[in-house]
Amino acid sequence: MRIAVVGPVAQSIPPARSGSVESVTALLTSGLVARGHEVTLFATGSSTTTATLHATFPLGYHEDPDLWPWELCELMNLAAAVERSADFDVIHYQAEYAPISLAFTRMSSAPVLVTVHHAPTPTEVDLWSRYPEAPFVAISAAQAQLLAGLNVVGTIHHAVDTKAFPAVSQPEDYLLFLGRFTEGKGVLAAIEVARRVGLKLVLAAAENEYYERAVSPLVDGDMVVYAGEVGGAEKASLLSRARALLYPVQASEPFGLVMVEAIACGTPVAALRRGAVAEILEEGITGGVFDSLDDLVEGLPSVLSLDRGRVRDRAVERFGADCMVRKHVEVYSRLPIT
Repeated sequence: MRIAVVGPVAQSIPPARSGSVESVTALLTSGLVARGHEVTLFATGSSTTTATLHATFPLGYHEDPDLWPWELCELMNLAAAVERSADFDVIHYQAEYAPISLAFTRMSSAPVLVTVHHAPTPTEVDLWSRYPEAPFVAISAAQAQLLAGLNVVGTIHHAVDTKAFPAVSQPEDYLLFLGRFTEGKGVLAAIEVARRVGLKLVLAAAENEYYERAVSPLVDGDMVVYAGEVGGAEKASLLSRARALLYPVQASEPFGLVMVEAIACGTPVAALRRGAVAEILEEGITGGVFDSLDDLVEGLPSVLSLDRGRVRDRAVERFGADCMVRKHVEVYSRLPIT
């Protein structure tokens, strides 16, 4: 098939550090090429890919302050693919913020499939329903429920390159929080859990206003340690050496890629039951899913005792790249190709 994959243009694909949408887009693109498809990736010129690269901008708007507003940058990148729609059998838009591809649904000669990477509100979905024929891929059953009434043509979990997340036989004595510093991500709850169980907690994410205001005063450099933003091999090493990843999210999320990255290392996850958490974690196999912070604290010892080899094996089986790529090809083949 002739496939256009339109990634975000905030930064390079794959990202130099953090960026789940860019990471998944890179993995999907390389997997499609490996299967013999003719793939064009619409991304920044700083991107690295085995596909044909269409560089709309040399750098992303997170890297070049002259590229603003960001909405116009994303729109121009998407439009570049639609302008060449006759060259493709399908255009797959990875929407980091909003499915602006909907406006091109009836203008493109190739079907424009969209993946959104957030949990949409009812108001958003109501607006999107003005294009009831536009095909969506949900990234979880939890997100698919939020997309009710739209044309959801498939539900496909994200994947990771499991070879990039090595396991270690003996972890070090710390828990890990890895994610953006926001109230919804639950970093304060993670600190509370670690203190209640008497274990060191390492925090890894980019500094922001919330970190400076709410988190930094709790970092003592001993039991609560800030490691900064990590990516690539540094992130994999931090994940693999942790006794467990804490994921006490306060707001529902449509996926949670860091959980998959953790279990790919053999590191179990202790999480609160929100959004797609119960889809990703298998209770008593790859982690624990709890209804309250008290339950998480009480159940953490059982999570720490899980067989790390089995944790990794299940991650490879359920979240390897081949499975994700195959399911996308199946969805592409069902679209009305002109």
